[in-house]
Amino acid sequence: MSNESVDSEVVKRVKANPKYQELVIRRSCYAWILSVSMLIIYYAFIVIVAFWPKSLGTKISPESVISVGIPLGVAIICSAFVLTGLYVRRANTKYDELIRQIKEEAK
Repeated sequence: MSNESVDSEVVKRVKANPKYQELVIRRSCYAWILSVSMLIIYYAFIVIVAFWPKSLGTKISPESVISVGIPLGVAIICSAFVLTGLYVRRANTKYDELIRQIKEEAK
């Protein structure tokens, strides 16, 4: 039996495993939720820029040189890191365990 046919048999067993199907569905749903969350955050900022640009130029306090737009922009960038961290935490705790189980069953 060639190495290629052994690999294709392993792939077939993995794809037939219900845990693999569960992993694909759970990971995809979570990724979509986080992606949509980031898009909402980003496009909300774009809408504010488009329709209320003066609100972003408002200074935080009368004597400040920093406008509202600066911390809001930083918050948007930080939200991307937070959402990425959430995905990594979920992948390291739940998805890795499912992957380990799938590998064990495929042997």
